[in-house]
Amino acid sequence: MRALAAALPLGALGAALVLLGSGKTWSTGLAEFAGTGLHVRASGTSTTALPGALALVGLASLVAVFAVRRAGRYVVTGLLALSGLGVVVTTLTHRGDRHALDAAAAGATGLRHATATHTGTTAWPLVVVAGGVLLLLAGLLALRYGRHWPAMSSRYDRKNGKAPARRPSAPPPVDPDRAEDLWKALDRGEDPTQSAD
Repeated sequence: MRALAAALPLGALGAALVLLGSGKTWSTGLAEFAGTGLHVRASGTSTTALPGALALVGLASLVAVFAVRRAGRYVVTGLLALSGLGVVVTTLTHRGDRHALDAAAAGATGLRHATATHTGTTAWPLVVVAGGVLLLLAGLLALRYGRHWPAMSSRYDRKNGKAPARRPSAPPPVDPDRAEDLWKALDRGEDPTQSAD
């Protein structure tokens, strides 16, 4: 249970860091226009939307761990780990990507082929990477110890894929002098006048 107590906050915090960092500024630069430099910036989502999407997949997988059993649990926990790994790889790959910054420069100057100069990156991509690492750790913990974690109640599940057999029960006798019995018979779809005969 200690692994469960660690995996849940790790996964939730990891997804939160990824979603937070993806919306922040990843890179900055200048767009040269009419002898002046216009400040431009690109957010994580404009650079690549994949980390945010993978964080949502990881968060959904973290919740779904408790809804599945056996092989399904391995699939879901594997998806959780892979989403964390995907966040790390995608963020590190796109951290220095200037396409979004150049698009921001083109939008700021109105020139289609404008490029950003004096570019730099912020620390927010590293925050996203840290979130991806936490998601990956949560997934690895779930893969290793998840089979011992509790699952949703199987109280209402069918046994062996079959619905439980119900024994037909005879309806209670209808007393024609009691209005309550007559109404109950009507509720069951019976004709109380026939029962009274």
